[in-house]
Amino acid sequence: MKAIILAICTFFVLGTYAQTAQEIVKKSNDAVDVGDMEMTSGIFIYDAKGNLRTRQISTASKKFADCNKMLIRFLAPADVKGTSLLVYDYDNQSDNQWIYMPALRKVRRILSAEKGKNFMGSEFTNADMGKPNLQDYVYVSLGSTELEGKRCWKIEAKCKNEIIQQENGFSRKVMYIDQNNYLTHKVEYYDLSGQLQRVLLNSAYKKLSGSSYFAFHMVMENMQNGRKSEMKVDKFQNGSKLSENVFSPNVLDK
Repeated sequence: MKAIILAICTFFVLGTYAQTAQEIVKKSNDAVDVGDMEMTSGIFIYDAKGNLRTRQISTASKKFADCNKMLIRFLAPADVKGTSLLVYDYDNQSDNQWIYMPALRKVRRILSAEKGKNFMGSEFTNADMGKPNLQDYVYVSLGSTELEGKRCWKIEAKCKNEIIQQENGFSRKVMYIDQNNYLTHKVEYYDLSGQLQRVLLNSAYKKLSGSSYFAFHMVMENMQNGRKSEMKVDKFQNGSKLSENVFSPNVLDK
């Protein structure tokens, strides 16, 4: 009888506290929701032979009533200086993106089909520059594993339909989420045919104000073409004094 009672109690305890795969991913997203910020970063782009190109960018992000708005400006080298990307991230709908390229002297909205394309010649994509919409995926737990001494949940996120696949440039992704602090250390991206295409490694996490973290070093490696891109944060500032007018496609060319 005691064994039966213990089994019943165990069932209810586990049922109460067990997390779904989607709940884990939401907590992972919340763990890196830094809110308003400004930073400068370096992007290091390696081709398959190891040749290197560098980019310097500034990024500002700020929350407003309707959405989170992020502005990325290229500072160097000269051939890309002035190029700007503006992203409007919404909670329950696809984001909006605009790009300004000085050579064309025109602000252009990025179409949904273009979001899965490479971001300024790197292995990051335009979609990577925004925040993933939690509702766009079906989540499945693939168990747990150890990654560099960290116990991680292994969660698969599969795009719900072909439109979302085309927007993201992948069919599914597998995330390695730390069971201690919900930080995502690794993401595997699979192309539309189901083959492993890219692998993202996040490291050098730093705790910011409150309970938020930010990865100061990100490496995206393309497993199909041998290319790799790194993003390293040079300076980071909590908060932003920029006005909402700065985050407008109408002033991207200013």
